[in-house]
Amino acid sequence: MWSAGMDSFIIAALAVCSLTAPAYGEKGTSKARSCSDIKVFYKGKGFLVEDVPQFEISGEHLRICPQGYTCCTSNVEDKLASQSRTEVENVIKDAGRSLQISLTGQYKIFDGHFLDLLNRSELNLQETFTSTWGSLYNKNSDVFSELYTELKKYYRGANINLEETLNDFWIRLLEKLFFQANGQYVIGEDYLECVSKQIDTLRPFGDTPRQMKMKVTRTLVAARSFVQGLVTAGEAVRRVSQVPMSQECMRAIMKMTYCPHCRGMPSARPCLNYCTNVMKGCLANQADLDTEWRHLADTMIQVADRLDDPAGVESVILSLPSYISEAMNTMMENIASINSKLFQTCGKPKEAGTTSTDDEIMKRGTFTVEDRLEASSDKIEKLVSDVRIILGDNRPYWTSLPNLICSDRVATGLGSEDKCWNGNNRARYLPELMNDGLASQINNPEVEIDITKPDMTIRQQIMQLKIMTHRLKNALNGQDVEFQDTSDDASGSGSGCADDMCSRGTRLVLPITDRPVAIPYPPENERVKGSAMQNLPSISIYLLTLLILLLRR
Repeated sequence: MWSAGMDSFIIAALAVCSLTAPAYGEKGTSKARSCSDIKVFYKGKGFLVEDVPQFEISGEHLRICPQGYTCCTSNVEDKLASQSRTEVENVIKDAGRSLQISLTGQYKIFDGHFLDLLNRSELNLQETFTSTWGSLYNKNSDVFSELYTELKKYYRGANINLEETLNDFWIRLLEKLFFQANGQYVIGEDYLECVSKQIDTLRPFGDTPRQMKMKVTRTLVAARSFVQGLVTAGEAVRRVSQVPMSQECMRAIMKMTYCPHCRGMPSARPCLNYCTNVMKGCLANQADLDTEWRHLADTMIQVADRLDDPAGVESVILSLPSYISEAMNTMMENIASINSKLFQTCGKPKEAGTTSTDDEIMKRGTFTVEDRLEASSDKIEKLVSDVRIILGDNRPYWTSLPNLICSDRVATGLGSEDKCWNGNNRARYLPELMNDGLASQINNPEVEIDITKPDMTIRQQIMQLKIMTHRLKNALNGQDVEFQDTSDDASGSGSGCADDMCSRGTRLVLPITDRPVAIPYPPENERVKGSAMQNLPSISIYLLTLLILLLRR
């Protein structure tokens, strides 16, 4: 039989239980918390506040965040997860874009300067040879202009054999000079072909062709491999920076970034090692670029040193007219001896019925270019110095990205390691710090990642860096290398550089120590299961136990 007293007791006990049930917020209040703060935060992200409840609700529906009382519905959690991934991807793209702008800017500066050197050298030859060699040059100017055209094509990456180009130039020059110096004879194509075959035996230009070939080959091979290296590095940065985050990474970044808001702890910031582990997991594939990226940077710096040598690119290119004129002088000084040997080998040609020859061909053209060299030497020195700084500062770029991203968003200050967000609560983060690279993430507690399935875009870029480094090492040894034609502007599809990002002279270095733009974080590995009952105070349990005992009586 129930008594009136018993009924009153049960009603009172149930009332006490209901009063003690609300969840605790960040300040530990026992009153049901309003969701007004997260409404303001959510609206600031561009979402509809109608998605957010007025008061906290039970969190069993949460798939990423801990399942305590929360102001986040499933829809809110999904939108914040997507937002957190976008924000981190934007930080990575911005960092990559800054480095790419810097590399592309240096490419444009060097490319413009090198082509300017070739143009100045050609103009110098035209002006000097016109006055020095007169009609001999004017009648055969196409031989010299075609040489410069081929050198420019080679530098741009065209599939041209540089040694053959230089050999063909000297053969054509020999034929033209011999023809002009022997106007009293009838000299046909067949005879000139016989003359050209004797060039190695006669050595009509002395040792100049060999010296010029050695210097020009080393210079142009180094120059075009250098600019190709800048393009390859910039392209690798562009492509890898656009690799999207995985779903697992999105969950981990969401858990790190916005789950504190859902949990009623908006001021909680991630623990340093927690954020670092999340980002090392998310950027594991990118970190695998580190080895080949460093090799490329080191080899590029060695090539830059070669270009900055006192007998480097400017000296060689601007001295081409001097080399050629010296060779022509040598031949004209020895034309009688050369004719005698050729007449013995190829036969004496028929006389043309006139003994007149062009007296101008006997003029000797000697000139110097030292005054022109000094004016531009500072430019190449500064250009090479800038490239050294960029490559040196960014050698650890790929393995430094996690620190770059975490530096502005983790908890700091005295005792922060015990009050930071560890993915579940405000408490110390206990798991060990992971190493860099995909293989090291097998036991990453924050991001589920299959180390047997590397990202193929990144693997392709690793291979491109390796190939480019091999070519640069060959260039250091003066060995010719084959390249893809880069004659299109660097802002085209080859470099992925927008016109407004690649203005000439731009030098935007992104030191690894730069502080990143403020942004959020994501995912999880271990689900933290919870329920509303987790927050019931202990008095509720005692009262319920007492009720059960009374009801059994």
